[in-house]
Order: sequence, then structure tokens, then C-alpha cells
Amino acid sequence: MKTAEIPEPRTAAALAARRHKTETALQRVREAITRLRREKAQVSVAAVARRADVSRTFLYDNAEARATVASAMAESGDRRTQLLADQDDEREATWRERALNAEEALKTAQAEILTQRTRIGELLGQIRDLEAEWTEEAIQRITTENTTLKQRVRQLITDNRTLDERLKAARSNLRFQDRRIADLEAQIADSTKH
Repeated sequence: MKTAEIPEPRTAAALAARRHKTETALQRVREAITRLRREKAQVSVAAVARRADVSRTFLYDNAEARATVASAMAESGDRRTQLLADQDDEREATWRERALNAEEALKTAQAEILTQRTRIGELLGQIRDLEAEWTEEAIQRITTENTTLKQRVRQLITDNRTLDERLKAARSNLRFQDRRIADLEAQIADSTKH
């Protein structure tokens, strides 16, 4: 019957070399995770394995490496989710602001058109009431004024149409952004499950 013996010097040296190699690999894993975080890149097993120049098997088999990568992935997922949410909030605020600006401009244009139509009506009424009393020169001046006002109304109607189209486009973009946000939230939810 053989009793446990002290390992041979060669075996002890091999074990020490193996421990040193494992510690070096673990250090590279930690450094790779630090670099990925600094670059704001996604932390994954594949990315860490590539950066640390270790196999995925090492990351799964070594308990310390597995725990380090899992912790970094969880932390990175939380930060990434917050970053995407912040970006989506900024985009939504921008589109919402554009839509509100377009609505305000549309209201202003409609009020101006109403004012111009009222003014044209008043001037036409004055022309009819005083037509007999007016000289040819006064009639010419009023006619020119009327033509100018009609052109202004046409311009305002055109501007109104343009603003209305912009408002529709802004609303469409806002709906698209809302759908995009929902898609991104679904993707984030899926990626955190894995």
C-alpha cells in the first residue's frame, strides 16, 4: 500500500506554472472588461474572450472568470438600458417640440388668414358703398390694395398648407419614434433575459 507522498519537484513546478498562467489569464479578463467599459462597448463572453485572448471555455470553466464576466455583463446591461432610454427621451422631446412648433405656426397662419379675409371683406364693402363718390385714382389705389391683400391671402394659404404638411410629417415621425422606442425596449428586455 502506497502512502501519499510529497509531489516531485517537477510536479510542483508544473502546478505553480499552471496557477500562474490562470492568474495571468484572470488579470487579462479583468483588464479586458475595464477596456470594454471605458469604450462603452457591450460586455459579452465573446467580447471578453477576444479582448483577453482566452478561450470561451476558460471563461465558462473557471469559476472566478465566470463570476467576473457575469457581474460585468449585468452591470453593463443596466447602464446600456439607461443610455438607450435617455437617448430615446431626447429624440422624443425633439420631435414633440417640432410638432408643437408646427402646430403653433399653423394656428398663427390660420389667424392671419382670417384677419386678412375680414380686412378684404371690409375693403370690398367700402368700395361698394363709396364707388360712386370715388375718383378714378382712388378706385385704382383701392384695387391695387385689394390685389395686394388677395396675394397676401394666397401666400398665407400656401404657408398654411406647408405648415400643415410639416405638422403631419412631425406627427408621423413621432409615431415612428414611439414604435422605435417600443422595439428598442423589447430588444433590451430580450437581451437582458439572455
